[in-house]
Amino acid sequence: MGSGLDSLRETAADWLREKGIEAVTAWPGGDRSRRAGAVAAVSLRACESGPGGFQDYLGERYDAPTATWRELYGKKLRVTVGLDLYAPAEGGEAACQRAFDRMAAAFHSGGPPGLKVRSLSRGEGRFDEGQGLFCCPVEAVCEAWLYAETDGSGAFLRFEVKGERI
Repeated sequence: MGSGLDSLRETAADWLREKGIEAVTAWPGGDRSRRAGAVAAVSLRACESGPGGFQDYLGERYDAPTATWRELYGKKLRVTVGLDLYAPAEGGEAACQRAFDRMAAAFHSGGPPGLKVRSLSRGEGRFDEGQGLFCCPVEAVCEAWLYAETDGSGAFLRFEVKGERI
């Protein structure tokens, strides 16, 4: 995840699809197509940060290709990712429950790259008359690190999100 928080939704949706769960990013730029089964709409609901070190300083890393030391700065993040499930009326709640079960199994085996999952929860489903879809709110609370690397002059080179693995 080389571009920080801006790619988090896309990365999570890609990871879910790799795990066999139909997923799209919430509010996509193009037209929305109807799906035969349940689909997860991935959004970023909340992001809280805390200090990673003294004045966000994490230390140095040696860059062998340039033979220089690079300083690292960062913050610990708590990110709430929306994974709301939508299913056609025919499949309804049962389709959402099956999709959630697959999602829970996938998150149990590890989360999307850069995220350490702390909790996964499913809310009460309901039928949305306006959309003609059964909707079920789902969210994952995750921890990650947002960090930046500087060159020798102190200019920031890039921002990344990195997770912790147990």
